[in-house]
Amino acid sequence: MKVLIIEDEKTLAYEIETFLKKAFYVCDLAHNAAKAAECIEMNQYDFILLDLGLPDADGLSLLPKAKKHNPDAAYIILTARGNLEDKIAGLDLGADDYLAKPFSLLELQSRMQAIARRKFNVNVEAISLGDFSVNLQTRFIYFQTRQIELSRKEFDLLSYLLLHKNRVLTRMQLSEHIWGTFADDDYDSNYIDAHIKNIRKKLNLYAATDWLETVRGVGYRIRKS
Repeated sequence: MKVLIIEDEKTLAYEIETFLKKAFYVCDLAHNAAKAAECIEMNQYDFILLDLGLPDADGLSLLPKAKKHNPDAAYIILTARGNLEDKIAGLDLGADDYLAKPFSLLELQSRMQAIARRKFNVNVEAISLGDFSVNLQTRFIYFQTRQIELSRKEFDLLSYLLLHKNRVLTRMQLSEHIWGTFADDDYDSNYIDAHIKNIRKKLNLYAATDWLETVRGVGYRIRKS
């Protein structure tokens, strides 16, 4: 998943980025409101982590514009301003959660996972996928009791499609949200196609994968079972 970290305390921003990258998130950084606004206009994010005390603007002023350009993103406010008025204002403007500084990075990850479960209606760790089951927390996929080895990128691709079950995702969307780059040429497009081919090859050794559909000229989707 792709995350925008809007935080002017660079040490904290880099700590969050390093932590989330280890948890398989793709991260962009913005240390002021101007850079944040530029990122929000140019990219689509799954999460936007927003500090309120930015050097060139109040972080709350970014929320309406961010919601306009990234309506599907989840927003978590990160701030040292812990007064009730700011919390209410942020939630009223569309934030999904509010985390006061100092905070544990593990708590931040837990909040993000909780939001993802609500957002994607994922309420169980193991999700059935045809004859397979996928555990998004442990990042394992099983056929019955047998664990199947997928590469990190293959699992990222499969799980992102699974979280958007029955929605067609373009190659550009998949590339941006999983690898952090746009699929704007044949090389990137073929790169995604090659990963899909490898996933099918590995899983088809155990059972059919007709639920993983190619939408000609557009991209891919996992069909509801």
